[in-house]
Formats: sequence, structure tokens, C-alpha cells
Amino acid sequence: MDKVWLKNYPPGIPVDVDVNEYSSLLDLFERSVQRFSDAPAYANMGRQLSYADLDLLSRHFAAFLQQSLELQQGERIAIMLPNLLQYPVVMFGAFMAGLTIVNTNPLYTSRELKHQLRDSGADAIVVLENYAHVVAEVIDETDVKHVIVTGVGDLLGFPKSALINLVVKYIKRIVPAYSLPDAIPLTKALARGRGLTLSKPRVDCDDIAFLQYTGGTTGMAKGAMLTHGNMVANVQQASAWFQPLLIEGKETIITALPLYHIFSLLANCLVFLKLGGQNYLITNPRDMKGFVRELSRVRFTCITGVNTLFNGLLNSPGFSDLDFSELKMVLGGGMAVQAVVANRWMEVTGVPLIEAYGLTETSPAACINPVDTVEYNGSIGLPLSSTACSIQDDDGHHLPFGEVGELCIRGPQVMKGYWNSPEETKKVLSEQGWFRTGDVATMDDEGYVNIVDRKKDMIIVSGFNVYPNEIESVIAEYPGVVEVGVFGVADKKTGEAVKAVIVKKGPNLTESNLRQFCKKNLTAYKCPKYIEFSLELPKSNVGKILRRQLREQFPNPDIS
Repeated sequence: MDKVWLKNYPPGIPVDVDVNEYSSLLDLFERSVQRFSDAPAYANMGRQLSYADLDLLSRHFAAFLQQSLELQQGERIAIMLPNLLQYPVVMFGAFMAGLTIVNTNPLYTSRELKHQLRDSGADAIVVLENYAHVVAEVIDETDVKHVIVTGVGDLLGFPKSALINLVVKYIKRIVPAYSLPDAIPLTKALARGRGLTLSKPRVDCDDIAFLQYTGGTTGMAKGAMLTHGNMVANVQQASAWFQPLLIEGKETIITALPLYHIFSLLANCLVFLKLGGQNYLITNPRDMKGFVRELSRVRFTCITGVNTLFNGLLNSPGFSDLDFSELKMVLGGGMAVQAVVANRWMEVTGVPLIEAYGLTETSPAACINPVDTVEYNGSIGLPLSSTACSIQDDDGHHLPFGEVGELCIRGPQVMKGYWNSPEETKKVLSEQGWFRTGDVATMDDEGYVNIVDRKKDMIIVSGFNVYPNEIESVIAEYPGVVEVGVFGVADKKTGEAVKAVIVKKGPNLTESNLRQFCKKNLTAYKCPKYIEFSLELPKSNVGKILRRQLREQFPNPDIS
């Protein structure tokens, strides 16, 4: 079954790619900054960094980490930043120092951040000052020894940097007070590193590049160990797939999804590193008016996003008036692309919205529709080069074409396993190398894969994975909650939304109080949008809450 789609494989796309062309992401970075030194690499808030600029700043940061902080190869550094120029500088600097990166959502609550820092054993963290108060709340309960703090404007050049930092801190007042007496400003770290000599580490394909955290059945996030080999393989696979459309050194991609998200990290940051393209960073894509204004200023050739982002743009004034004459590739992932959005996108821009599929554990890309696809087909596409997809039953037997089963993936991009979780790893990785995705799917005889449903109870809110067990464990801590069941419901704005059904002890527990508690302990997209109370929850004979029955008993009539 591994090669059944060959008869339908896009012309010019290799069935297998050379996963050994680069020994590591560091090797890929070093070659690209040499080849494209004068080309623009990143742009944000009116400032542009060339590949040479990126190389120099990253090298200074790496020297600081290695020589001043004395971080050793393989130690972990957390990056808690939105889409700013600081992100690529810090990330590639960490690779130059031989470190493993722990990507961290800046919107994490203290509970979520504490778990990730403790589980990963991070030795250092780089954080935007707007979120430093959360780090301050938990740092004493973690192994973090070094904190590096940056302001929004730090890399925008004087006097703009000073002006923006002043506005953010003292006029908009969006930097909460915090106490981190030993924190080092990023600007000082870069200045110190400028006078230090970097000792190049030996990094190979088996070294862990990222601990990319993803939810789990236990309710606590697990770190997927993505090696340099995994990530290089996926860069090779994705860039080969896009090769018919893209020209080295000539592309500009709009990067609105956060770079700490595995989709944007691979598709935008790393693939376009190899291509010598420019990432145009959007720091706050939720400001649709400002987003459209940014798009009007740049002749972009590519854009990635989730369904909700594309839908938001389509419904924003001025978007349809933009110049799309240079646009050639639009990639949707992270959640299902809806037909109405894909069709309207094609009408407005004249460029198809190509749907892709992946998971954190597959670095992430596994399937993509051919880039010459014009009409929406509802499929997640064909397996990428050097990737095998199989529909299997619960016993691991391969099922015939058209039958429904669990989508399993095998390829060089499949993770090494979960960090410090061998038992969880065994649940999803077979001895034959198949990763069990938890998604129920079918495959036709041409190799196209269609997702039917999710075997797991994961909820996807605007492209972010939300796991019911985690939400339930938080809500259960609130006084007066007897039982709680959480599941996903359809939502026109976010694709899916979280709904909680609660059994309470008495009248003192109110929806308002519960929402405040969730807001304090959960990232916004994890907070229940809908809350209902019930006298009891449906359960199995062993007491397990039956989410499917819960969903049937408590439907959501309003999905607006």
C-alpha cells in the first residue's frame, strides 16, 4: 500500500527526497545565509533583516548563550515570543549554540507554563516583557536559571525601538509589573555576545532540535521530540512539493500564524529559509483591519494560515481590493479548510487555497494536495514524498481502499517519541514505525486521504489543539464542581469551540464565577465558550464519562 498513489503523483515531484542533503538545521541555516546573504530574510514593523543580518545577530546571541551563560550542548532553552524579529534571531542563535528549543505559547497561564518548563527541564527562557510576569510567578518552581527579556521594539533600530517600547510600556500600559531581578535584556545579551568567540558545536540528525509540546490523553501536554533529522526531512519534503511554483530568492511569504506553532515554524520559517525567501511577520493577526493594512504594503507571493484566518480576511473591509497579482501559493492547515471559505478565496484572489494535513508528531507535514489543484475537493491530499499513509484497524491491520479506519503515517519526519514518556510513546508508535494519528480516515485507490472524524476527543479551536481531559482537570478543581464533561461543538468563527457540561453541588456555583476561574487557569482558546449544568453525566459501566453521548444529549443549536 505504501506506493499506491504513484500513478497520481504530481509531475516533477520526487517520490523520495534526499533527507541527507543537510546534516542538521544548523547546516541548512549556514548554507542559506551564505547563499542568500544580501537577500531580505525577515520584515516586521517597518524593519528588514537580510540573511547576513540574521546570521550576525544569531551568532552574537549564540556566543552569549555558550560563553557567557555557559549553556551546554543539548540543554533546553524556552522561547516565549510572538512573531517579532527576535524570534528567528533567538532560535537560530540557540541552534548555533547546540541547544534544544522548547517552543512556548506566550499566552500560557502560569499553570501551563510551569508544567512545560518543569517537564522539559528548560535551563533558560527568552520572553517578551509583556509576558514576563507569568514567568516570574513560576520560575522558583522550575529549573530555569537564566531569563532573557526583550521589548517589542528591541530590534527595530534606534530611535524607533525606544519609541515603540515607550508606547507599549507607558502609554498603552500592556506590560504588567513583574519581578525578575536577575533577568538580562536581550539587547545586552547581544552586545555581550558581540565580543565573544563562538565555538561551533557538532550537531547531527539524531540531536533533538525541538521539544514541541502537544496535548495528551492524560490531560497534560507532552513534548514531541523532533530531531534535526525529522525537521530537515520535512523541509525537503515540503520544498520538493512546492518546487514547481516557487523560485529561490524571489518569494515573500506572509507569516501570520505564530512561529512557535509547528505549522508556521516548518512551512514559513524553515522551508523559506532553504528557498532564500522573506518572511513578512504579522505580530497581531487578530487585528484584521491592521492585518489588511499590512498586506497592502507588500507584494507577497505566498501565505499560510488556518481556515478561520482566511475567513476573517475575506470578511474584512479592503481585503478584496488588494493586489493579488504576485500571489501564487496559499496553504491551509492546522484545521479543516471549509468548502465555502476555499471557494470564496478562489473567487476573491484567483488563487486556490491548498489544504494540507499534519501533526506536531510528524514535524508536521504528512499530506498535501497537489499545488495545481484548483477546485476544493474536501481531501487532505496525497502523502508527501518519502511518506507512507495507511488506514489501519485497532489491531494494526491494513484496511482496503475506501474502508474507514485510523490514519497511520510512516516516514522520516515522524518524531523520535515523547520526552520522558516511553509509555505514551508506545501507544502511538508501532515497532514498524507507524504513527497512529488518532484520526479516522479513508484512502481512495489514487492515494487521496479524507478525514472522516477524530478517534481521539481532541478539539481544534482556530488551528490549536485542545484536549478535553486538560479542561476537565482544571474545572474539577473549582469548589462545588462534582463532575464535568468537555467536548467540542461546531463554531462558525473558530471551526470548533469548547463546551463544558457540569454537575454542581449547590446554587453557589455560577457560570460567571466558573468562567473567571477558567480564564485565570487556561489560555483563552481553551476556555469553554459554552457552559451548561446538568443533574448527571452519561457514563460507561466502569464510570467513564461518555463524551459521544454527552454531545448528543447537549447539542448546540446556536453555532454563530
